[in-house]
Amino acid sequence: MHGIAVTALWIFIALLVAGGLVGFLKARSKASLIASLGSAVPLSLVALGHLPGVVAIGVLALLQAVFFVRLRKTGKFMPSGLLLGLSVVMEAILLYFVFIARS
Repeated sequence: MHGIAVTALWIFIALLVAGGLVGFLKARSKASLIASLGSAVPLSLVALGHLPGVVAIGVLALLQAVFFVRLRKTGKFMPSGLLLGLSVVMEAILLYFVFIARS
């Protein structure tokens, strides 16, 4: 995968894990921590080149569904709206580099 996509993916992974940690520390949400780490593992494997980019696209689509449901449920932009927007941007980057500008 292209270096730009890998760098963007690592940044997204860091933000995802940080969000899970904040959710756990502030609200004692084990679900946030487990979901963030569970999503970060396959994304990390893609960034390391052990899994194909389409795996990350699938994980991001799943995250988008979760963040969208949470946003609709709470009506609050933070944190689910922000993470939804970031995951859409990340997916657009990956779609471009996985399917259009194959390296």
